[in-house]
Amino acid sequence: MIPTRTFWLAGRPASGETTLAVTSPWTGQIIGEVSVPTDEQVEEAVAAAYAVRDEFAATPAYVRAAALDHVSKRLVERSEEIARLISAENGKPIKWARGEVGRAVSVFRFAAEEARRFNSGEAQRLDTDAGGQGRLALTRRFPKGVVLGITPFNFPLNQCAHKVAPAIAAGAPIILKPAPNTPLSGLIIGDLLAETGLPTGSWSILPVANDRMPELVQDERLPVISFTGSERVGYAIMDSVPRKHCTLELGGNGAAVVLADFASDEDLDWAAARIAVFSNYQGGQSCISVQRVMADAAVYDRLLPRIVAAVESQVTGDPSDDRTDVGPLVSEDAACRVESWVDEAVGSGATLYTGGKREGASYAPTVLADVPADTTLACEEVFGPVLTVLKVSGEAEAFAAVNDSKYGLQTGVFTRDLQAAFRAHRALEVGGVVIGDVPSYRADQMPYGGVKQSGVGREGVKFAMADYTYERVLVLTDLAL
Repeated sequence: MIPTRTFWLAGRPASGETTLAVTSPWTGQIIGEVSVPTDEQVEEAVAAAYAVRDEFAATPAYVRAAALDHVSKRLVERSEEIARLISAENGKPIKWARGEVGRAVSVFRFAAEEARRFNSGEAQRLDTDAGGQGRLALTRRFPKGVVLGITPFNFPLNQCAHKVAPAIAAGAPIILKPAPNTPLSGLIIGDLLAETGLPTGSWSILPVANDRMPELVQDERLPVISFTGSERVGYAIMDSVPRKHCTLELGGNGAAVVLADFASDEDLDWAAARIAVFSNYQGGQSCISVQRVMADAAVYDRLLPRIVAAVESQVTGDPSDDRTDVGPLVSEDAACRVESWVDEAVGSGATLYTGGKREGASYAPTVLADVPADTTLACEEVFGPVLTVLKVSGEAEAFAAVNDSKYGLQTGVFTRDLQAAFRAHRALEVGGVVIGDVPSYRADQMPYGGVKQSGVGREGVKFAMADYTYERVLVLTDLAL
């Protein structure tokens, strides 16, 4: 019999009256059961977080930093165990799960570093005008209040880390709601936080169902919402609470541009290999996976067969196997949706070069070209192992094709031309431009987020801390400056 996993209520383990079964996308078997908090327990968590907000904001930096350092070190110690858990509940190949644990280690380490230096304050003398003689302004940042963090299934540990670590570093209490498909990894963070001495109520991890979220979202005691997930849900949240501060990371349909100067055999082999890996890593279930390739006509005919061959070399199968590159999607429903979008594109005239087959929750790595612009695949985020390739004539047409999207998260540009790199940075309507690689590169300390319908605000530890806080000015008078 599988033991029922407790959740974390105001820093202590707790059990509710019902349970949630967690199922492996690969085997279809139940791998765990999670206790679900009652409405009364959710209220207790919110009340505790609200009550402790002033105390937590005043907690010395070294206390918060020490707790974050502890979590980082314990993640290292339990890394293989946690990677196996991520792979089991998410279907992510074990090598990518190990990478996710490594990233979470870094997120908590970065947060510990920022906790020590983030709010030192900025002094500004005000006697630049006569009315300010003898006056000095000191600007510091203070938490806006309790953070409600809502995370998706695709990075079940690291996305939780990106909500929890910056909040603790900034002294903001947090209530974390992990995705119902993958709650086990997020609850591990609670195991590690419980080993620290953070104030009671400063954090809770509540695996509640999505249909119970509107009440939490509306709660006035939770003035900050940090959401990562679908565009539809994210903007529905923002529209429902127009006076709250919302950080939304809503995905995209990442583009990789290959310009004419990136033309040697070595360059094209590199581009094809990177595109193949990062259109399929995590089963394509990453907001910055490669979905679209814009290849200059000068290199298109040499690049396309390389991409197809590199995609076909991706090893699919059991996510617990070290050799596996591509595992299943999170559910059979998700795979069926991807299948329907590809079938629509092919039925509308797209050319299928490889893949296009589904087996249960798994979808074969797929490459298409000549995809009509009005198909779902061309317009929406596929969130699956599917890649489309487009021939363009010149840099301007390539950049225009990238921008011809409602999304704007990140873009990769394969070029060795420094001037082209800066033109791309100026022209591309995205949150990040990666030169010489795919859009899928993310360093967890850098600002990460999008424009247009890819969301608002930025993740990345220091930048999330800025989102969770506001500036407060202290003016000192009658000083001998």
